[in-house]
Amino acid sequence: MDADVAGAVGRELRALLADRLAGCHELDAVFAHDIAERVAGFTRRGGRRIRPRLMWWSLRACGGGNPAQVRATLGAAAALELVQTCALVQDDLMDRAPSRRGTPSLHTDVADQYAAATSQAAAHALGTSAAVLAGDLALVWADDALAGLLLDAGLPHDSARRLNGAWRALRTELAAGQYLDVQGQATSVRTVTHSIRAACLKSARYTVERPLELGAVLAGADPATTGTLCRAGRRAGLAFQLRDDLDDLFADPEVTGKPSGGDVREGKPTYPLAVARALATAAGDRYVLGLLERTVGRAGLTESELVEVREVITATGARELVEAKITRLTRQCLRELSTAALEPGAAARLCALLTEITGASGPLPEPSRPPAAVPAAARTEAGR
Repeated sequence: MDADVAGAVGRELRALLADRLAGCHELDAVFAHDIAERVAGFTRRGGRRIRPRLMWWSLRACGGGNPAQVRATLGAAAALELVQTCALVQDDLMDRAPSRRGTPSLHTDVADQYAAATSQAAAHALGTSAAVLAGDLALVWADDALAGLLLDAGLPHDSARRLNGAWRALRTELAAGQYLDVQGQATSVRTVTHSIRAACLKSARYTVERPLELGAVLAGADPATTGTLCRAGRRAGLAFQLRDDLDDLFADPEVTGKPSGGDVREGKPTYPLAVARALATAAGDRYVLGLLERTVGRAGLTESELVEVREVITATGARELVEAKITRLTRQCLRELSTAALEPGAAARLCALLTEITGASGPLPEPSRPPAAVPAAARTEAGR
């Protein structure tokens, strides 16, 4: 696991999904082909497996890693990846995104499959419905995987209780954040406060904080250590989302796997756009405000207009301020972790991973002191 977390999670998913697909084929061949196989294929292809990697190195940093904990972590990792499938499939639908990871998004793929057999409107409606059901199925499979852990007699009662609480919070926070995202988009609420709140709920907690919490819980870490990991994870998670917001505008689509400027075209209430608008308002810059008003939320935005948006995001100083905030949040995260009693080697790996996902630039300070080793008594407790 230490050598290849993503590979181990991939093997776990292949076994789990093979079992789920067999059951779906017994139910109905059309459903299995159109929905279940697409969910399984999307999940197997995966992305960077960020959430399982964070959960694993949190567990290791808290002194965990015995065979029972490894099995439980693999099961929880598979559940996390299925929740991610649910989130991305339905996010693509809400954003009307034509592609994901360089291939057609699920709703587009289903609509294309039936384009020759029915009207364009009917094929589009079918693709929409299929994406909703595919997201639901992925979430069902995720809950099934987690329920298997909670019912496992080998999992300590307190760990099972805390695991269930973190899982319940993760799913609700994800739904709340996604709603704030689309609600802000629909109502043109694009304030800095709203953008940060949506980013916190939609990504910071779900992508970083809760996976770190799950790893700590599965390791048997005490509440104080778990709380420190959560606080650090929330800061890194927010930085991760701000980096994603910048990447949507400035990164190469070949790298991100999705078209550039999607957030602008959809009118997403992202932090860089909110900061640029706030700076332009403070400066009384009518040109920038007018440009943002004309371009943000226009599906037919041209490439030249998108270039103008990039230019004003940079010219107002918004890009620089967002980069500085990402670096500041990453520093705060690392300082927070330096206060916890963690296994030094694993803690270093965890810090490196957190820095990687935030893409923080510039020198990051060394922790004020090396992470303390986990006391022997705590290791014994973690191994139970």
